[in-house]
Amino acid sequence: MTGRGAEPDVELLVESARDAIEAAETSDDIRAVATAVSGKRSPLALAHRSLGACSPEERKQRGQLLNQARSEIEGLLERRRAQIEAVESRAAMEADRADLSELVPGTVVTAPGRGHLSLVTRTRDALEDVFVGMGFEVAEGPEIETDWYNFGALNIPPAHPARGMWDTFYLDLDPPESTLLRTHTSPVQIRLMEGAQAAGRLPIHAVMPGRCYRRDTPDARHLAVFHQVEGLVVDEGITFADLAGTIEVFTAAYFGADIHARLRPAYFPFTEPSAEFEITCTICRGAGCRTCSQTGWIELGGCGMVDPAVFAAVGIDTERWSGFAFGFGIDRCAQMRHQIADMRVLTENDIRFIRQF
Repeated sequence: MTGRGAEPDVELLVESARDAIEAAETSDDIRAVATAVSGKRSPLALAHRSLGACSPEERKQRGQLLNQARSEIEGLLERRRAQIEAVESRAAMEADRADLSELVPGTVVTAPGRGHLSLVTRTRDALEDVFVGMGFEVAEGPEIETDWYNFGALNIPPAHPARGMWDTFYLDLDPPESTLLRTHTSPVQIRLMEGAQAAGRLPIHAVMPGRCYRRDTPDARHLAVFHQVEGLVVDEGITFADLAGTIEVFTAAYFGADIHARLRPAYFPFTEPSAEFEITCTICRGAGCRTCSQTGWIELGGCGMVDPAVFAAVGIDTERWSGFAFGFGIDRCAQMRHQIADMRVLTENDIRFIRQF
């Protein structure tokens, strides 16, 4: 047997494989054909094993032909496999498509009902109304922030342990970890103080509502994308008593006269002293339930006197000015005011829940 005489055999092998591949109609077919034309027991594999009986020159020539044949067959298989998968994918999508035009016989077609603002948006509007009534202005800022505004200016330098308190979403921009989705609305406080100091517009009495992002695992009281409102007061002679009084007035105004606030010592790098404030659980009215972990109280947010390091970062004179800041979740306010046991229903778009509000 010579290399020249073997050429028609290889060509015939490829043609036979091509016919079998083109005849395949399904994924199962193409898998069976692949085994038949290129598997361990295929004619191609048997031809490779027969090379040992050839002379060195014949082995070289015939080996090259067989390798070319294998490459061609594998290319044919790959192209036919891709065609079959595309057809089957379109068929599966068509089978899963919901026919939204379907009507139930005997039903009366009516015009779609008018939508309304979500519960979170309505809660934000109500909170703004309460704070505006208390003499605050409303300020906003960007949701994509630099590391300096979100951490650095708030007395949280790089590698500071306090950064572990915020599970941060960083954007894939250079330099690394320089840009992020804000973890709180505190960067708006920095921008507000910068602008007021530069323009000579102190004092400041403002609230900053907005959307925030953290890599939290959703549960009854936490969401990864949530809404927060923060307050900032910078004026002459501000004390911790002003902070405590502001929180108590807000609590009674928004939740009702029978709901109260309490402060517990805490740590935040941008306030000193710092506190967490809790309100009476509106679901069990202080008796203890699953939502409040049987304590009768729900943590609403954090607060404290603005740390002098934060004032220094924006150039405010601490000898003349002092201030306090607080922040809490808008979603949690909605949960407490409307006695929602699990906050996750706010994002599930269950029409039965949406219609209640």
